[in-house]
Amino acid sequence: MMKFTLFLGCNIPVRVQQYELSARAVLDKLGVEIVDIREFNCCGYPLRNSNFEAFILSSARNLALAEQHGQSMMTLCKCCYGSLKKAQYVLRDNSALLRDINGLLAKEDLEYNGEIEIKHLLSVLHQDIGLDELAAKRTVTFKSLKIATHYGCHALRPSDITEFDNPVAPVLFDELVEATGATSIEWPSKLECCGAPAFGINDDLSTDLTRRKLTAGKGAGADYLCVACPYCQMQFDKVQKMMAKDSGENHYLASIVYPQLLGLAMGIDPDSLGIKMNELDISGLKNFLS
Repeated sequence: MMKFTLFLGCNIPVRVQQYELSARAVLDKLGVEIVDIREFNCCGYPLRNSNFEAFILSSARNLALAEQHGQSMMTLCKCCYGSLKKAQYVLRDNSALLRDINGLLAKEDLEYNGEIEIKHLLSVLHQDIGLDELAAKRTVTFKSLKIATHYGCHALRPSDITEFDNPVAPVLFDELVEATGATSIEWPSKLECCGAPAFGINDDLSTDLTRRKLTAGKGAGADYLCVACPYCQMQFDKVQKMMAKDSGENHYLASIVYPQLLGLAMGIDPDSLGIKMNELDISGLKNFLS
């Protein structure tokens, strides 16, 4: 049985609980054991540009805790994934900083030795479980469902650090969508930012980026967006709903997190996948199942 420590980060337990619910439900059905570490803290990303050492310390503490348990770490958030991979990369090449960080971690009887493997949920499903196994676990198949995959920014770049997929022509997410029986469409804005980083700082810019992506997805014939990051889901779900309310538009392109899509194809109960927790109605997905 595969076993991973699950790093949830800060946003998922509070704002995108359906992502955690659906991921746990899918992983359980696939026979993947999850280890929860209550002592995990923030990945450190909010400190990255204001106090770099504090950022590294925050990430390193999580990595040390996972090392202590002896399992690889799996993240759901691509921002957390990028942060943890960045810290691992920096500490691998900076022995002086590693010594300083471990000096601080020693106060809690922790030590980071660089021996932990960090994976995103999509990488686990694609590489460790495998597309054939996912297809074999389907009890129903999506027919004529067109999905626009949104890769997000933090898992793809910088690619020499994240090692997630080809940053210019990624295929991992598309292949995972195809494993559900749905069609992953080609669309011009696949790799562009969702707009979430600008929200709360420059809302006009943020919503303009989001609107452009929605327009491109609908123009390419997508029935739904599919994401695997809480920030992207909040932007396409909560913020899109707010945008529609403010502008009077009601032509949604609703977004679903990938384990919800996969879970429906595996015959998992929609309530266990948190389908009703999405701000925009995605119940119409059942009409594509056969």
